Amino acid sequence: MINFQLNDQIALVTGGGTGLGFAMSKALVEAGARVVITGRREEPLRQACAELGAAAQYIRHDVNDLATIPGLIEQIETTVGPLDILINNAGINKKQPAVETSDADLAAIVQTHLFGGYALSRECGRRMIARGRGSIIMIVSMTALFGVPNVSAYGAAKTALLGLTRLLTVEFAPHGVRVNAIAPGWIDSAMSRKSFEGDPARKQRILQRTPMGKIGEPEDVGGAAVFLCSSAASFITGVVLPVDGGISVGF
Repeated sequence: MINFQLNDQIALVTGGGTGLGFAMSKALVEAGARVVITGRREEPLRQACAELGAAAQYIRHDVNDLATIPGLIEQIETTVGPLDILINNAGINKKQPAVETSDADLAAIVQTHLFGGYALSRECGRRMIARGRGSIIMIVSMTALFGVPNVSAYGAAKTALLGLTRLLTVEFAPHGVRVNAIAPGWIDSAMSRKSFEGDPARKQRILQRTPMGKIGEPEDVGGAAVFLCSSAASFITGVVLPVDGGISVGF
């Protein structure tokens, strides 16, 4: 199982203080990595690091503040060490019909997912290319694989991020840097539980469509992230890995 270990590797996980970001951070730490987590709210970051232990630290940062990203990466590489792993996880969503989604709504969502992910991948990629190694993971969504109503702005941003995964793959791969995407299905989290509140029929429809007949666990996404970052996936780049219980191919 040594191929799945991440001993002494250094990872940056945006939005790493809660939800899937925290689950992936925890899995990376358990695999031997040191992890820097970022997010806009300090208290969740502080609590996450208290649970993750000495191998984790946090920096309060907003990926929308694009001008500060080079300084963020410089700070991490100077104080912690060269980054081996970047997981672009930070994101926002607004559930509403497309005809009610304003230009400002769209811009805010695209800014966080696409512009933030692009700027971080560009800055980390530049450094990883110089070192001849690295792994970048984009967290996309089922909305990048099939139509989901009332999340058009979010789905457009995630679809763009999936396209970016493929485009960066062909530029970075010759230099030893792999770029992949994870597309979580419906995973048990505070966000998903909130989306089911007052609409139990929606959850039932999802379960009926999911071949495995259940909602996933955050650890399922964490395990996928460890695999894609590890040497076990050393010949895997440019893929999107659904972690979805089969829903993306279900009927």
